[in-house]
Amino acid sequence: MNRGARCVVAVDVGTSAIRAAAVDAEGAIRGRARVERPAGSGERFDAERLCTDVASALAALPRSPVSALVVSAHLGVVAVDERLRPVDEAGGWSDPRGLDELRAVDPGLRDALLRAARRPAITGGALARALALRRDPAVASRVRHLLSPKDFLVARLTGRVGTDPVHAAYTLLADVPRRTWNVPAVEALGIDPRWLPEQVRAADVLGEVHREAAARCALPAGTPVLAGGPDGSIGIGLLLGSHVGGIADVAGTTDVVGRLLDDTSAPPSALLNPALLGDRWVAGGATGMTGGAVAGWRELVGPVADEDVAAVPPGADGLRMLPATTGSRFPRWRPEERGALLGQEPAHSAAHLVRAAQEGAAFAVREGVDLLDPPESGRLPVLLAGGLTRSPVATRLRADVLGRPVLVCAEPDVTLLGAAAVGLVGTGATADLDEARSLLGCELRRVEPDPVRARRYEELFAGWLADREGTPS
Repeated sequence: MNRGARCVVAVDVGTSAIRAAAVDAEGAIRGRARVERPAGSGERFDAERLCTDVASALAALPRSPVSALVVSAHLGVVAVDERLRPVDEAGGWSDPRGLDELRAVDPGLRDALLRAARRPAITGGALARALALRRDPAVASRVRHLLSPKDFLVARLTGRVGTDPVHAAYTLLADVPRRTWNVPAVEALGIDPRWLPEQVRAADVLGEVHREAAARCALPAGTPVLAGGPDGSIGIGLLLGSHVGGIADVAGTTDVVGRLLDDTSAPPSALLNPALLGDRWVAGGATGMTGGAVAGWRELVGPVADEDVAAVPPGADGLRMLPATTGSRFPRWRPEERGALLGQEPAHSAAHLVRAAQEGAAFAVREGVDLLDPPESGRLPVLLAGGLTRSPVATRLRADVLGRPVLVCAEPDVTLLGAAAVGLVGTGATADLDEARSLLGCELRRVEPDPVRARRYEELFAGWLADREGTPS
């Protein structure tokens, strides 16, 4: 490595692993590192261990001058005290704590919260955690800030507390169209407004790495740390850039689906978020367990070759899978919904089970994609990235089920490179995310749906929707 080359350092905190990379101003990846995370981090996790694991990932990167650090992470809440120490166990995106208290909020106020936050349903987040914390005054009295996992890491690195507008949108306490906090609602709920951090745009500098953190992470003290953003939104930002003629799908444990808009006219069942950079908006949401459901079935049935899965015909010989193992999210928003295996017969093999799981995940994504772009008005291409793209069989299936062209990103770790892209823009190495995507070599390979299989999946999708409506929660 050229020790004189300045790099952007990117970190992506997923529920299964932490990834880090050093990317130079020419877009070349100069080093990577990975640290596995404990199972169940999507619901609860040890925030102190997260700090230690992120420091380990950063320290494993090659030493070089660094122009900026950018962190991307999954959704969740870490309640911290004045010294930025967690006051209780941190929660991930599927943490249910506080949902009962949130549902008990006056219906008129709850509806006003959802309208301002441009959310179609209650899904937890910082507001739910704030209400749950109030059950224990001794703990609540110690809280100084409610932070996302990303904001917690940035605070521990820099000593500076802040958040980005996209993470703020997920708290249920934001006025999303105005990109501000919903102060009247915060006051009406009796929540201390000091718990809510300042909002800073994703590519703006939030703070600098202090000396103690620099020693742990093997980073230069004083390294600028940008505000960053949520992992799915970071990935969507890189895939779409300024492109309004497509729909992004970041396919991981969940699929995060989004379409860039020029205004706030999102469909009623979609979330509305500020765009990662600039003044546009993104409509969409996370589907809930899709890739996670497929991975779960693969683990249960054992190794299955891709060619055996590909040999299973569309419809898996009558075997159908509903993947909502932890409740459905975009576009149904039914937290009580659970997965199901339907139509199983003795002749069905392990390959049938995997194929049915893949089809069920793809059908769940299609529901969201068709909401954002109804088929009768035209079929926009889907820009696909994430772990699913490592399998040509699963990628081909996704195109056939969606009935649309799929533009497959050559780099599966799009959230990690997305964080690097934010750093490239923030440091002035590139003008925008489109230029950053090109510089990083995120080429898109076009996969057209097979006409015969796509027609068959049109029929199967209709049957799958009927199964889903008829299955008890």
